[in-house]
Amino acid sequence: MDRGTFEADAKGAGYEIATSTAPANKVTQPHAHEVDVRALVISGELTLTANGASRTYREGEVFEMPAGCVHSERHGAHGSEVVVGRRPSHVHQPETSS
Repeated sequence: MDRGTFEADAKGAGYEIATSTAPANKVTQPHAHEVDVRALVISGELTLTANGASRTYREGEVFEMPAGCVHSERHGAHGSEVVVGRRPSHVHQPETSS
């Protein structure tokens, strides 16, 4: 997914947008956020581990995480740059009619 489309979709769903960068091989201990997260990897890679499973996200890939999800992060050998959308967990995307 491209950045413009990601940002437009995320803003439409109530997310505030920021950019996050991490240095090579940065690892975070298990933690949780008080907000829902939707993010797009712009460069590098990021491995998330939650509920005993790990997945690596690379450039152009999007991930979502609900508020309260305990996870750890491992950034790749070249670090990472991620566009992050954050929204209070009580805000939900508007329903669309079919």
